[in-house]
Amino acid sequence: MTDRVVKLTIVNDFTCPNCCIGQHELLSAVAYCKDTLHLPLTFELEHMPFRLINNALLPPEGKVDKQTFYTDRYGRDGFQKFEATISTWAQEKNIPISFRGVMSQSTRAHRLALKAGQIGGQKLQLPILCGIFKANLEDGKDIADIQVLAEIAETAKMMSKGEASKFLESDELEREVDTKCEKARSIGINGVPLIIIDGKWAVSGGQSSDIFVQIFKKLANAGVSPTGVYSAPSPFPAPVLETGVFA
Repeated sequence: MTDRVVKLTIVNDFTCPNCCIGQHELLSAVAYCKDTLHLPLTFELEHMPFRLINNALLPPEGKVDKQTFYTDRYGRDGFQKFEATISTWAQEKNIPISFRGVMSQSTRAHRLALKAGQIGGQKLQLPILCGIFKANLEDGKDIADIQVLAEIAETAKMMSKGEASKFLESDELEREVDTKCEKARSIGINGVPLIIIDGKWAVSGGQSSDIFVQIFKKLANAGVSPTGVYSAPSPFPAPVLETGVFA
């Protein structure tokens, strides 16, 4: 049986804890569908950058303590509720997410992720995405710091620290990151995480892996279209919305 190719565009920001959750749940669902359910699906994943924090909130080279940033933005009570929600998920998954460290812009991190995709496709890009999230949300490191990102690149065997530092010190792919972020805003994306399936269906928020598994089962049951054009195997489970923004 020929596998159906499912294209997943992952729109996220490395500063966002919910994006980390969404990516973890998505990858868990992909692994379960391939390794346990053996669904006739081949997954193609692509990272699309998004910046939640504009320059008015935090200048490009600015840095601020994370807890101070969230308290100023959401208020003390709002931040405490947000932190409690994230911490509950983190404890359930045994992932030590914390709010240590500084908040900084994610442009350099997005540039590194795009470069990884250019060099090695999703096979190389995924370890970089996971490494950046881990550095920021588990280790409390500054993901705008060139040495932090260079270490991630070397660990993933993307390039040496020296090569990564040289790339990050340049402006290579900066315009591309800016363009992709502007495109996302222009087509109505105002919050992340957002997963676009085959350019047609959007799943917003940090959804559980169960939601994605239900979606992928329906896609597998719909089979392969000889034309490559698919209609929705409706009804999808909530919270899937039909969209044509990436078609």
